[in-house]
Amino acid sequence: MSQDPHFSQFFSSPLTLNPAFTGKFDGSYRVAGNYRNQWPTLNNAFTTATASLDFHILKDRIPSNDTWGLGVMGYNDNSANGAVKFNYFTASTAYHKGLDEEGNHQLGVGFQVTYANMLINTADLKFEDQLTSSGFTGVTSEIFNNSVLKNNYVDINAGILYNGSTNDQNNFYVGVSLYHISRPVQQFTGGYFQLNPRATIHAGTYFPIATNTKLHLSALQSFQGGATETVMGGAFQLSTDADVNEKPTSLYVGGWVRFNDAIFPYVGLEFGDLRLGMSYDINTSSLRTGSQGAGGIEFSLIYTRRPSTDKPINCPKF
Repeated sequence: MSQDPHFSQFFSSPLTLNPAFTGKFDGSYRVAGNYRNQWPTLNNAFTTATASLDFHILKDRIPSNDTWGLGVMGYNDNSANGAVKFNYFTASTAYHKGLDEEGNHQLGVGFQVTYANMLINTADLKFEDQLTSSGFTGVTSEIFNNSVLKNNYVDINAGILYNGSTNDQNNFYVGVSLYHISRPVQQFTGGYFQLNPRATIHAGTYFPIATNTKLHLSALQSFQGGATETVMGGAFQLSTDADVNEKPTSLYVGGWVRFNDAIFPYVGLEFGDLRLGMSYDINTSSLRTGSQGAGGIEFSLIYTRRPSTDKPINCPKF
């Protein structure tokens, strides 16, 4: 009955944030990867990784101010030091309709189908009745008919996204996504739980504040069951030659706050078509005692192929 896995760098994981981000980028195709290790001192509580690819289709058959994208993603989440494993495989599509002649303003709708596989290796689980003065060395009274429990299900997600620009130096967006629309069931040996829908409202912008300097801001509000998450923050983009180079080398420095939980500084480096990012969660909640101050290290990598022959598309910056 827990929350979905999530990334602090939600702004660098577009296909886990909103299916409507599929195909919403400036270029031919986009490859993204994310890795997170949360609370490693708590027996490697959660390790999460994704890899995704999305691209444009039918460019010559739809209006020039529209964009249509397809995407695929693999998603892995391990907890309890690897005893509990979730593997997700998704396919998504989104159509972005131009609201003006130049396509500077678009409204997109996206859908995503997910196949989820769950696995629990009961031999790796530890229970309270095993605890002795020497550690978890006792024998548990818990009985399992199989040492490995498996389950799988199919899930449906959807989202909408508005994106706009007033010139080639700024961008702003707001979107809403809803996951687990089909309310799939997770069950093993008699246990039965219907997934709660997860709704997320998110928004972001970037704009110049000085020569070769831009400010990026983003925020989200998520709801799932009785849990909520509020994240806000931003980063400065410091470029070396943005006034003469279409693909300037940039340094990103900033931070975000997840209210009542953690703050996480962020640093990123962009060169050519590649952007690397790193953040670290610093616990501010009461959990900081148990985590011994070790929050969550997170890395992101996004490669967006941007041939110079492509027509520029005003998009959120991931």
